[in-house]
Parts: sequence; C-alpha cells; structure tokens
Amino acid sequence: MKTKIGILALCLFYQFCIGQTLTRKPLHGLVLNDSVNVESGYVYNVNSKARTFISSKGFFDILAKTNDTLLISSLGLKSKRIVLTEKDFAPSLLVIRLNVFVNQLQEIVVKKIVIKPNLGNIQSIIDTQYFEDKQSSLKNPLMPYHDIVYGIDFIRVGKMIWKIFVKGSTDKTKAAAYGDFSEVVPKRISPFFFTNTLQLKEDEIGLFLIYCENDPKAKELLNPNLEFELIEFLITKNEEFKRFTTFEN
Repeated sequence: MKTKIGILALCLFYQFCIGQTLTRKPLHGLVLNDSVNVESGYVYNVNSKARTFISSKGFFDILAKTNDTLLISSLGLKSKRIVLTEKDFAPSLLVIRLNVFVNQLQEIVVKKIVIKPNLGNIQSIIDTQYFEDKQSSLKNPLMPYHDIVYGIDFIRVGKMIWKIFVKGSTDKTKAAAYGDFSEVVPKRISPFFFTNTLQLKEDEIGLFLIYCENDPKAKELLNPNLEFELIEFLITKNEEFKRFTTFEN
C-alpha cells in the first residue's frame, strides 16, 4: 500500500514538473545600450527562480511565460525590471535597453549655522514659578489676576496632540522623498561591503538591490539615521538572494 502511494505521489510530482515546464517557453532576448557594448550580466526570472547569463554580444535565452517578472543586470548599467506580456513573445527577439549607471556625487549645500546654547530642558525653566516678590507672583496684589492660577495650557496640549497625528504621515512622506532604493544604497554603502562582506560579483549588485527593493521595509530603511538597520537588512536579504539564485554552472 505504501509503495502504491509513493508511486502515485511520484507521478503527480512528475506531472506537476512537466506542467510547469510546458507553461513556459524559450524567450530569446538581446540587451542593448546606445553608448557601450553589453558584454556580460544576468537575467533572473523571479517567478521560476531561474537565472541565465548574458553572452558577450548581449544575447540571452530563458524559459518564461506571460506575467513573469525578469530582472536584468549588467556591469556598469542600471538594472531593469520588466513584467512580460503577450507582445514580448510576438517578435523572434526581445530587445531590452539598459541605461548607463551614473554614480553622481551628492550635492553639497553650504548653510549658515546658528549655534544655540544647550540649556537642557528649557520647558522646565519656563514652567518654573517664582514667588520671591510681588511682581513675579501669580497672584500679584498690585495687578489683580482674574483667571485660574493653575489652569491648563490648551495651546501646548493641542501642539502635543497634533504631533501624534502628523507623525505617521510625515514618516511616509520622508520615506518617499529618499528616492529609489536601488539608486540610493550604492551611494551610501561602500562597494567593498557588497563584494567582500556579501560576496557578490560586481554585475550581481544591481540585481540584488532590485530584489531587496521588492520588500516593503526597504523604503523605510533609507533614512540616514537607520544605517545600522539597513546593513542588517542587506545581510539578511543576501542570504535569501543566494538561496534563490543558486544554480549549477
């Protein structure tokens, strides 16, 4: 009985594998750039976890189907992500153009800095009440005070409540203002980290950053104050990336 169940499971698994193979067909492509020759790189199918090389002349072949997502990466060029449609399979050769990756230096803005003395908790100084003389006392007999002595500062309370409601939307706006993950990270993290710590090849870095960009947490970690968290995130995603892209030469 156990033997029959094992054979049945094996047959089902075989049919599943055949079905997966039949749904995908060979896709012939060419990676181009208007100014430089594309001589190497990778094309990675996110859905099937398959990867193939780009030849010295820019050609590649990979099994794919409609709605599959391809990540194209080549040394010195900006990586690209495309979702395949039926039109992509119509021509005999799918042409994909990549732009040259320009690592621009960050703009330096010189601002006038006003140095403020560090007085610690200024609010505690403001809230301090002095009663040594008649002029500074809250109940000044020389100038009668017709209000509550220890009343609530509604303006101050309103500001505190406003900060609570605005904080969430402000964080999302800042995250969007940092830019694209795959473009910002190479400017902040040294190439030595990718090639030595993460053990990535130079032409794999762009592909890896696009893979990380699919994670919703990636945008939040572009905050300059979260550099340590960003490095931990890259190390964790690198382990996943290596598992998905492991293949035999």
